[in-house]
Amino acid sequence: MATADSNSANVRPGGPTALRIVLGAQLRRLREAADISRSEAGFAIRGSESKISRLELGRVGLKDRDVADLLTMYGVTDQADRDMFLEMVAQSNQPGWWHRYSDLMPDWFHDYVGLEEAASRILTYELQFVPGLLQTEDYARAIASRGRPDLADKAVEQLVTLRMQRQKILARPGAPRLWAVIDESVLYRPIGGVAVLRGQLEHLLAVTKQKHIALQVLPYSLSGYAAESSFAMLRFDEPELPDIVYLEHGGGALYLDRSKELELYSRMFDRLTIDAHTPDRTRQVLSKRLAEL
Repeated sequence: MATADSNSANVRPGGPTALRIVLGAQLRRLREAADISRSEAGFAIRGSESKISRLELGRVGLKDRDVADLLTMYGVTDQADRDMFLEMVAQSNQPGWWHRYSDLMPDWFHDYVGLEEAASRILTYELQFVPGLLQTEDYARAIASRGRPDLADKAVEQLVTLRMQRQKILARPGAPRLWAVIDESVLYRPIGGVAVLRGQLEHLLAVTKQKHIALQVLPYSLSGYAAESSFAMLRFDEPELPDIVYLEHGGGALYLDRSKELELYSRMFDRLTIDAHTPDRTRQVLSKRLAEL
């Protein structure tokens, strides 16, 4: 008879997206321990092998009936264990705070916001803009309005509010550590005009005084060598949540979690931090640029 791991069953990672992934991983372990194939499990819940694969990867929402049937099939008979799993299912199906912006957010961005909520470390490299978690309202508004903040409508303002809401993770107890590398060109790109850029650079100087926020500027002389495009890497304290590399492009986004991919981007970020100015030197560069504006 299989039983749920009590330590795993008590996991409460932050946010429904992370919880869904953890649940999927736990169900995969139970299935493998019971020596049951994905196709057999899929048949048991009136589905397919691909449905079990998506469920175990946390790519789809979980239904009470499906999870209850799988637990029975996997030999989880203890009622306390079953109740705990089903309670986690209910929590994983609760809408995140970002749900109210779902009509404005592309589908592929929902998971990123949810995982960002649960991350313990956020590593990001930006070629064109200040990272979203460090943007001022005016800077974010200039981007959301495609350079016409004077014509910003309700949808633009909601996008700005969403970005400001995301930034609250940096002010909460147990905030994730943010380590950002930005290309030097970001300091010269007049997003929103000179006044907006000045306010943005002043904001960067202020927030980087916080110990859990590190910012490095990659100088022009070394730009483009370590990485060809922007990316973010999310890392988690919860062992069942794999590190994730997030790559955004014009038509959507990619989520990479294979070990070779993670190793490649980890080395890439390490190289960026070596090539970039140190955080202290970066603050000097920011101050010098401010004096020029």
